[in-house]
Amino acid sequence: MIKLPTIKLGAAIGLASAFACGPSTAADLVAGQAAFEKFACASCHGADGKSSVLPSYPVLAGQHADYLRHALRSYQRGASGGGVNARSNAVMTALVPQLSDADIQNIAAWLSSLPSDLSVRR
Repeated sequence: MIKLPTIKLGAAIGLASAFACGPSTAADLVAGQAAFEKFACASCHGADGKSSVLPSYPVLAGQHADYLRHALRSYQRGASGGGVNARSNAVMTALVPQLSDADIQNIAAWLSSLPSDLSVRR
């Protein structure tokens, strides 16, 4: 029989809450909104992330943060010449190389926190 190490209840709860909460903190959300505004994302996706200027532009508000992070990193791969899961779009591949990892984390956290028809908050 394999003996597994025991984890104290307090440590287990702390670890579980860290994973459940993820990287989204109040400071991250504020920084995410600031980065969204700084990089002029609203010019296509709307200031609220859901009032896109063209129907072909996706609604970003309420999307899952991990999906948004993946999409932004895919555009970065597309801008750097392709690769696995690379996306190509003239506007996005011109803008996303300017985003740092922290910008991507913060923008994704902020957008996912916004109300939208894409998600149901309980």
